[in-house]
Amino acid sequence: MEQGILGDVVVRSPANPLVGINDIPFACSDIWNAGVTCVDGVCIMLITIELLEGRHAIYRARSEDGETFAIDGTPFMVPATEGPRARCESAGIRDPRVTFLEGCYYIGYLAEGDDGLRVALARTKDFQSVEWLGYPTQVDEKNGTLFPARIGGRYALLTRPNAGASIWVIYSDDLEFWGSPAPVMTPRAGYWDSDRIGPGPPPIETEQGWLLLYYGQKSTSAGPLVRLGAALLDREDPARVLARSNIPILSPRERYERIGDVPNVVFSCGALLSDGIVTVYYGASDSVICRGSAPLEEIIGHCFRSAREF
Repeated sequence: MEQGILGDVVVRSPANPLVGINDIPFACSDIWNAGVTCVDGVCIMLITIELLEGRHAIYRARSEDGETFAIDGTPFMVPATEGPRARCESAGIRDPRVTFLEGCYYIGYLAEGDDGLRVALARTKDFQSVEWLGYPTQVDEKNGTLFPARIGGRYALLTRPNAGASIWVIYSDDLEFWGSPAPVMTPRAGYWDSDRIGPGPPPIETEQGWLLLYYGQKSTSAGPLVRLGAALLDREDPARVLARSNIPILSPRERYERIGDVPNVVFSCGALLSDGIVTVYYGASDSVICRGSAPLEEIIGHCFRSAREF
């Protein structure tokens, strides 16, 4: 595979951007991030769409080739408007991440309401209906990313406290009660991820460990710059980091990554592994959905390379 633009490990699809505001079959304000999975050879994407009034909802899209998506005209998941959940979701729901686990598709998403941000969890078997499971975290936490297998007999979920800047892992025996929090990674002064980090797509299980794609933010004179990196976590203890990329694997360089509602951002909620290739679906500048890919072994090797090698 050819090296990406200016050395990026992830090579962009020539079809980028895959989904823009003109591809949505109804009037909306903007497009944010999307989770992805495959069901019987069909790529299912759950897209965050900002509605005209400003709230977010999650819409389903389908593709046979992973690039050309047909987007539903009605939402797949909407913010709650009644009961206790209504207060937690008054500003909307967004940033879904899809994990296939024990015969079901689990959706970790961000609920935003009167009291702040909170990770929520739902599941579906067919992407026709969805069952809400609860809020694994307290306020204020975000970026809920569920591992695709139990670890030590327990479910594991990566999060990022909104008031903090680091990635944590929490555990549950039953998907209802969560605890045993442990820090996983922190920002690194002097690196591309010096200000804030958070988990991206659900971790990918490999022979070497859990491959985690994550985002890192660094302040510049022109504002925040958000890029994607990778880390390898221990399969038995994901709080133990085996390797971590000193150089990002994808940086905002193209016009659609540089210009948008939130400029200079690449942010991923979904990635797929097939035939040794990792395909990353990412939001660019909180305005479009894009795709890129890289060999699994190349990303893992990148985690072990020193910055002095570049």
